[in-house]
Parts: sequence; structure tokens; C-alpha cells
Amino acid sequence: MSKPLEGVRVIDMSHVIAGPLASFYLAQLGAEVIKVEPPQGGEVMRVGKVPAEGDTPAGYVALNAGKRSLALDIRTPQGAQTLRDLAQTADVFIENFRPGVVAKYGLDYEAVKAVKPDIVYCSISGYGQAGEWAGRGAYDHVVQALTGMMMMSGERPDDPPVKVGFPVIDVAVGMLGALSVTAALHRRDREGLGQYIDASMVQASLMLMYPNASAFLTSGIEPQRVGNRGYTGSPTADTYRCADGWLSTAANTPAQFRALTTVLGLQDLCDDGRALDLASFNAPAGGFVVAKDLDYLRNCFRDAFAGQSAADMEVRLNAVGVPAARVRRLGEFLRETDGTDCVTLPDYRFTQNGHTVRTPGLGFSMADDGGPSAQGAESLGQSNAALLAELGAQAVTPR
Repeated sequence: MSKPLEGVRVIDMSHVIAGPLASFYLAQLGAEVIKVEPPQGGEVMRVGKVPAEGDTPAGYVALNAGKRSLALDIRTPQGAQTLRDLAQTADVFIENFRPGVVAKYGLDYEAVKAVKPDIVYCSISGYGQAGEWAGRGAYDHVVQALTGMMMMSGERPDDPPVKVGFPVIDVAVGMLGALSVTAALHRRDREGLGQYIDASMVQASLMLMYPNASAFLTSGIEPQRVGNRGYTGSPTADTYRCADGWLSTAANTPAQFRALTTVLGLQDLCDDGRALDLASFNAPAGGFVVAKDLDYLRNCFRDAFAGQSAADMEVRLNAVGVPAARVRRLGEFLRETDGTDCVTLPDYRFTQNGHTVRTPGLGFSMADDGGPSAQGAESLGQSNAALLAELGAQAVTPR
């Protein structure tokens, strides 16, 4: 079965998470991705290895499966020239160094465009390619702090800042990088034009907070901390402690609120003018539930849930149309869904040094996508001989 991006060649001169994830998408969708790494040990994600994994640990494989490895020192004139020669054969060029770094070696957009006019060139950085902050280094949690994401997490206004517990911005900018590249390739096929893409972590952060950022830009509304409550603001879009754990509910509409109160025996709240804005609650057009006395209402539900089983409530509430989920750890969720029919998840498996590396795929499924690549990640410089021979250069295996 063919893959959507077969025939596309990508030079990936990126490292760690954001850039490699962007090119991972392209590789798994069929593109030939050539990952360029320093000859001395390769990129930093190869470092976290155990002896059984060789130079391709599972974390590296998860981001680089299906790519070819070219070990090349771009700091030398010969190495930089080799990469420019290779760029003439490519459709896409990805890098995620600080602005100005690759230009020192003649590998910036203008230099690559000079040898490949229709190249799709994607630069991924922390703060973008221009502006006073462009030269700053960036890490996920630092950008979370800068853009206000940390101050949106937590329960109370005076709580300390709380980061999202995983590199959410790195992953988001990788996804956006892959999206922008595929869009640029489509235009190139239609019009024959290349493209320069400036993808940054600050842009990705704002997209993750898109409704809130838009509200502030439009009306100056500063988002408030809502803890584990839902975005709609409905009083029962919240998370409750139960007898055996925690439960998250989303009774956003009057119909859902009525169903929730019926299950909990709190039906009287539906006619309680102290608790609810009854005019909006009973309006024919519906809408989200609006609390009159939020603290009073929240205490009613907290008390009611305290003696309930979260597992039991999850089943009962979903059965009456109220979205609800018992709070789980990641591993608990994956063990529960693995091999069952409760939810359909992609299962990408890569063979590496006799081990199987499993990943959750690309975040979507297509009926005819060709599936994951058959191979894992190459060892450092594994494709040097073949690629350099293709360019008519002398094949040199890095030490």
C-alpha cells in the first residue's frame, strides 16, 4: 500500500524533540527523511541509552524511526558543501538551531534556495527568526513560563506557577511544522513555488491556548485559573474526589445537569434559584449552565460525590449522556485500552536491536496510509556510504 508522501525527500538537520517529531510525521507518511547528525556521538537523544540498546535507545527510535542517518560535520567546509549538494536532490529542509547558526555554514534558507529554488525550508526555534528575543535559547518549560501557560494551571490566583507535566510545546511545534510542510508541498506541486516556514515555540504555545489568547487579543480578557474545571465554565464541568479516586465530569448543558442530579439524587437543585440562574437554565435555546452561587453549588456536588465510587460513576453517568471519566495515570489508561475494544488507537511498532519499540502512532488514522515504517532508527551514519556514493563523493564511515 502506498503512503501519501512517497517520492518526497527531506533533509532533517534538527535535534531533540520538536524538529525530529516534525520529520517523524513526514517519514511515517512515506517521505524519505535523511537525518543529519554530528559524527561525534550523534544527536543528544542518542545519549540516553542502555547497553542492550546500542546507539539507538527507545526514546530516540520513537522520534526517528524510518529515517536514514547521515553523520556529517557541517562545521567543516567539506561537510557543509556535501549537505548543499544533497539539498539539490531534496524537497524539504528542516533545522532547529538558534537563528543565525546555520547561516555561518552556508546552510540557511537563502543559501539552500540558491541551489534548490523550490525548496520547502522549515526553521523551528524558540522565539522565531526575528526580534530582540530571537537569539535566546528555549526549552519547553521556559516557554510555558514566558507565554502565561504556567499561570493558567493551578487552583487559586496565589498558587505558585504550575507547568504542564510533559513537553507539550515541543510536541505542538513539531506537529505544526509537519502541517506547514505538507501544505507548502501541496502549493509547490500546484504552482512550482518553494516556501520558507518560521515555526516557533511561542507560536505553538499560543495555538495551544488559542481560545484564551484570542479572547485577550480581542477584548483584553485575562484568563483566570480554573484548576480542574472545564473550559465552558459550567459549574459541573469539574473534577471531584470520590471514595476510590477522582472523577471528571462535563455536565455543561441543562439536560446534562438534570441527568447528573438525577443520578446523584440532587434533583431539587434544578429548581433552586439560589444555586442556578433559572432563567437561562430553563430557556428554550439552552446553552451552558450558569451558577448563581458557585461555591454553594460546588459544595453540594463535592459532598454527593465523596461517598460514590469513581469507577461506578463513570459508567452510570456516561450511560445517561453525561461525559465523565475516572482520573487515571497514563500507564493505567494504556494498559486498560491495550488489546480491548473500548477505544481504537493506532499501534506503531518498530523493531530495534531485537527489541520492539511501541508508540501511539501519529494521532490520527487513515484508511489507506500504508502503516508504520518497517524499520526502526538507523545507527549513527548508517546511510553515509549510500548517500555519499549517490552524490559521487568518496564514502567515508565516521569514527
